[in-house]
Amino acid sequence: MTESLLVPEIDVRRAGDRLASRTSWLDSHHSFSFGASYDPANTHHGVLLVNNDDVVAPGRGFDTHPHQDMEIVTWVLRGSLVHQDSTGHSGVIYPGLAQRMSAGTGILHSEKNDSWRLQGGADHSDPVHFVQMWVLPDTDGVTPGYEQAEIDDELLSGALVPVASGMDAHRGASAIRIANRHAALHASRLAPGQGVELPEAPYLHLFVAGGAVTLEGAGALAAGDAVRFTATGGHRVTATEPAEILVWEMHAGLGG
Repeated sequence: MTESLLVPEIDVRRAGDRLASRTSWLDSHHSFSFGASYDPANTHHGVLLVNNDDVVAPGRGFDTHPHQDMEIVTWVLRGSLVHQDSTGHSGVIYPGLAQRMSAGTGILHSEKNDSWRLQGGADHSDPVHFVQMWVLPDTDGVTPGYEQAEIDDELLSGALVPVASGMDAHRGASAIRIANRHAALHASRLAPGQGVELPEAPYLHLFVAGGAVTLEGAGALAAGDAVRFTATGGHRVTATEPAEILVWEMHAGLGG
């Protein structure tokens, strides 16, 4: 559907209505269809196909598995996550560190909770809480890649900060690059009473990663709530308690 044919809409999706996957070590809530949790009427918004809100138990995680032709952005909210992949990249992801993996022609990777260890005689066995988001690339078959960047200092401003972007408007910013020139992920950490204005785009996806906010024209939103905007934007989001929000700005849908 072209931008000129889009009908303005604000679609609020509540945390408790999300699809879910639970095991002995994983508590995962899906904003869109994922794996066995499939709803044919809920597969994507814009070019965003996955927005998984995951909590992984200490010492556990996702064993080595494949991906192809996907831009995967991971944002940790609490704890730390160990990443290893078949291109030789490895590292620990923690709050304020943005990570992007381009699956391209094919990549294998694993993700594990990093907290199962003793520190100073104390057992640090905490869960890791993170949001993983998948966006379609502009072009299939790119060379697999990996990038990470510290965004923590920028978030101290309370502004809406570019975290991952393929848009020309964000060149030179601290954002990690994704292989989609129509999409960008923004984040903001807000103190009570602080607010930000959302961009305008054919497609926006607002996810309340933590805390509570009010959305102009829609009311109160709690942690885990999401809003899908079509052919609109410019609304103000204001924190009613310490909050963290993630916003995808998308100037194309599936098919360009």
